[in-house]
Amino acid sequence: MNMLSILINSYACSPGMGSEPGMAWNWCVNLAKNCELHVITESEHKDKIEKAIQTLPQGNNMHFYYNPISEKAREMSENQGDWRFYGYYRNWQKKTYAIALDIIAKNRIDIVHQLNMIGFREPGYLWKISNIPFVWGPVDAKEKFPVAYLTGLSLKQQLFIRLKNLITKFQLRYSFRVRNAAKRASFVVSASTETVKSFRKYFGISSPLINETGCYSDVKQIKYQQKTYRETFDILWVGQLYARKQLTLALKTIAKLKHLEKIKLHVIGGGEIDKYQALAASLNISEQCCWYGLISHQEVQNMMKGSDILFFTSVAEGTPHAVLEAISNCLPVVCFDCCGQGDSVNEKVGVKIQLSHPQQSIDEFAKTINDLYQHREKLAEMSENCKLRQQELSWENKAKQMSALYHQAIDKFIQTEK
Repeated sequence: MNMLSILINSYACSPGMGSEPGMAWNWCVNLAKNCELHVITESEHKDKIEKAIQTLPQGNNMHFYYNPISEKAREMSENQGDWRFYGYYRNWQKKTYAIALDIIAKNRIDIVHQLNMIGFREPGYLWKISNIPFVWGPVDAKEKFPVAYLTGLSLKQQLFIRLKNLITKFQLRYSFRVRNAAKRASFVVSASTETVKSFRKYFGISSPLINETGCYSDVKQIKYQQKTYRETFDILWVGQLYARKQLTLALKTIAKLKHLEKIKLHVIGGGEIDKYQALAASLNISEQCCWYGLISHQEVQNMMKGSDILFFTSVAEGTPHAVLEAISNCLPVVCFDCCGQGDSVNEKVGVKIQLSHPQQSIDEFAKTINDLYQHREKLAEMSENCKLRQQELSWENKAKQMSALYHQAIDKFIQTEK
């Protein structure tokens, strides 16, 4: 039986990174173990990609085609919330469509796959290729940001998020290309349970759930018991310092816990650090907080290995890489039961609370962390349980799920063509 040949559209792709580039790279690396891939990507990380391919046993199954974008557009893409980027990104997708047609003319392609970026607003143009089965996803299409958590944000931020909620609902209901891509796809893969609900509500389709990021199951582990008798109780917070990440909730939670001996909150991420440091000072928890700014991916992994809890307070995500990396490093997670973290974290590896309103969330988070602080044996058990969860959420397992969908897509396509 011939190996499937897959054409993948992946704007952001790079080894050795987190977020969208790392997500796409891991999909490609694992799919290439059983498929031949033709990957169209942006050229920023070309040198890294070409170097990494040489080290992989499956490297011969990975063929990359580079569609560059301007430095100005790259800067916009890194500035989340800069809507001007969508114009550049749409033009990139148009050029990618032309590259895809050329690849198809020269190679046998069994599936075309729109992989990332995972946001639903820009589905690209591969869906227009009518003679080959089309797969889209994982896709993030949550209906709205939970407005109860706008408290404490500036009026400008609140208006922006409310406007974005309205635009999201409008685009889900009326976007021509989103609707056509969803209609054309053999499968639209959802990145979270909330996205499954959106596709059912707005498009009337059943969307299989595969969170877009996975766990590494070969990380050298530290037994939690080795961490328990240290001088500090270390809580790790990782993320860009934007409103949706809700660092304010984490700081106010620590303020309720500052009576606990030697509790420390370690904050990793770039953004409005001065603003949050000022808030920490006003809450009299400056001594409990350590600020690192942006650090390397490997440094984050090392800090995860030495921490007690990942405290993940975001209320609007796809599937956060920080949460999957925590599980990969046997680090228990405390988070909201929403988005991709709600699907990934179960009661065996962490504690989830429901979305409600900020003060109730602060109280519930504080109660949860206090309980874990007092009962370290629970953390030890959760840490040990992470090993099984790693296998369930592993990249290898997710690649197998996607490969199965590829074969089903081909079967469905053949049936519709008869």
